[in-house]
Amino acid sequence: MADAGYRPYGGLDVILQADAIRPPLTGIGRYAAELAKGLREHADVSRLRYFGLTSWIEDPLRDLCACHPAGQEGAGQESSQSWKSLIRARLASNRLAVRAFGRIGPPLAGWRLRRESESVYHSPNFLLPPVPGRTVATIHDLSHELFPQFHPAARVEYMRRAMPNVLRRATHLVTDAESVRQEVIQCYGWPADRVTTVPLGVDASFHPRDEIALAPWLASQGLRANGYCLYVGTIEPRKNVDSLLSAYGRLPIALRKQFPLVLAGGAGWRSGTTHERIRAAVSGGWAHYLSFVPQTYLPLLYAGARVFVFPSYYEGFGLPVLEAMASGLPVLTSNVSSLPEVVGGAGRMISPDDVVSMTSELEGLLCHEQLRARMRNAALARASTFTWTRCVDATIGVYRAL
Repeated sequence: MADAGYRPYGGLDVILQADAIRPPLTGIGRYAAELAKGLREHADVSRLRYFGLTSWIEDPLRDLCACHPAGQEGAGQESSQSWKSLIRARLASNRLAVRAFGRIGPPLAGWRLRRESESVYHSPNFLLPPVPGRTVATIHDLSHELFPQFHPAARVEYMRRAMPNVLRRATHLVTDAESVRQEVIQCYGWPADRVTTVPLGVDASFHPRDEIALAPWLASQGLRANGYCLYVGTIEPRKNVDSLLSAYGRLPIALRKQFPLVLAGGAGWRSGTTHERIRAAVSGGWAHYLSFVPQTYLPLLYAGARVFVFPSYYEGFGLPVLEAMASGLPVLTSNVSSLPEVVGGAGRMISPDDVVSMTSELEGLLCHEQLRARMRNAALARASTFTWTRCVDATIGVYRAL
């Protein structure tokens, strides 16, 4: 059984569900990893253990580092992680696999956790097994309820079946954004005093960088500093990459080729036609597709961009937007869900379906230096208010109040 930094006197005994801490890290995986880092060093935590979906696991952070030794992430690993993402997406679309896990997984986990009545069990990934002690579940978004068309039917069915059990088992819920907190209260009739908003943080590796320092890695990707517009995220319908391609395709061809659109993200559900459009844009000389980018290099990719664009239909937080602002980028994003909370007044926002406005805003951000300079300063100031230390402290505050 994993036991991180056991301190026998006082403090909280925490069990962190760590199944999401595996490469390639999704947004939820990065959140869970940052919680693990913060909790194991926190003075208020006397004992920290890790549980997978059905069994105890050893330190997932150590396993994560073993998968990606510093400076050794290469093309082979990139391909491997892309394939893993694709396999997971296909499994999530398989009704039989999803139903089988839903029947077998929770009872098995509950049996192995049956003696943990004195612990605080926290699931950062919404799934909550039957645990006898105090329990916390983080609900990152309700896209399966509000936008079911953006998910495989099997996933929607599974989450709708699982959510009543999560709500029945949870002592308290955590959301990343106030918009999601309100959705939880309204959709499920959940008591307002039993759900807390705890905003995410941004890693210190995301910051502005000197163009000379960026040049070698960017050149290896066929890019130049301050020479491209960036999107980071899974290629799937909810992220609205099709509207982005349409908007970028309306820019003057000379501007598109001067500042190509760079898309970084693995293939998600129902992304085939979007990838066809990406390939056409690449062939046209105004786009680059990098697929999965290892965490080591992601801050370099952000810091080298000229503009960041994220036209998602729905987000529970929008961590890429925060990482872009921390990197000093002007941000264009959607005016829906949690995104206005993250951006504040530091970015430009448009309706995700308004392709004409998206094109206009992109052209302004790419071409107007004074506007970019103002937005850069505003972005850095806004991003500085989001830290993982604050996120961990607030999470421990939730544990303490149980």
